[in-house]
Amino acid sequence: MVSSAFKTDEDINSETPLPVPIHWTLHHFKAVINGQGLDYGLFHFFLNSLIVAIVTVVVGSVVSILAAYAVARTRFRGRTAFLLMLIIVQMVPLEALMLPLMLNAQRLHLLNSLGGVIIVYVGSMLAFSVLMLRGFVAAVPKDLEDAASIDGASKATTFWRITFPLVAPGLVATSIFSFVNAWNEFVIAFAFLKDQDKYMLPLTLSYSFGRTQVEWGSIMASSTLFTIPVMVFFLIVQRRMVSGLVAGAVKG
Repeated sequence: MVSSAFKTDEDINSETPLPVPIHWTLHHFKAVINGQGLDYGLFHFFLNSLIVAIVTVVVGSVVSILAAYAVARTRFRGRTAFLLMLIIVQMVPLEALMLPLMLNAQRLHLLNSLGGVIIVYVGSMLAFSVLMLRGFVAAVPKDLEDAASIDGASKATTFWRITFPLVAPGLVATSIFSFVNAWNEFVIAFAFLKDQDKYMLPLTLSYSFGRTQVEWGSIMASSTLFTIPVMVFFLIVQRRMVSGLVAGAVKG
């Protein structure tokens, strides 16, 4: 992918392609950054994707950690059914959900808006996040919370100062999965967004597929640029993610 992004069209379409470019060029990167064939440059779509991904992670993380805490620490009627429902939700294919999602979004006037996309993304990540974080919360000794309560700490203080720091690695791991999914998702964004000013990065790739030819150089350049933020984000939090995944595998 990276090698093809620096190749000329002649090298890409050659009958004997080589792994390393013969003639290096930045033409494809310049075309992508300037938004060739689009009304806006790459930075505009990058900002849209960044807003959607960050809001999805923040809102989804807050809701999922609170829901996981409630499920792990509270006994209520229908608790087992609720957990079973979360598992079943993850088995439903996206194609089966598109029609009801579109109808509800149209009824609520959420089509062609980043807010509608964010709501769907948050909903799609909750089942996985709640199930994973529930294991982390359940692994926190209840005696720690009881001791804090005896010392006069409120429920909110106990959660924030005792439970939250211990489940933070799991929250980081689920946040990374949510960020990557929101950053790379195409189908929902393609179905919901119609105006170019609301497009996200994956949607711009479709403009490289013409009726008579495919701009493989632009596709490779776009894909290379799209992966950079995810790689940077992963490198920053990789230690937290590994510790979170390992802990989640043995706890709960």
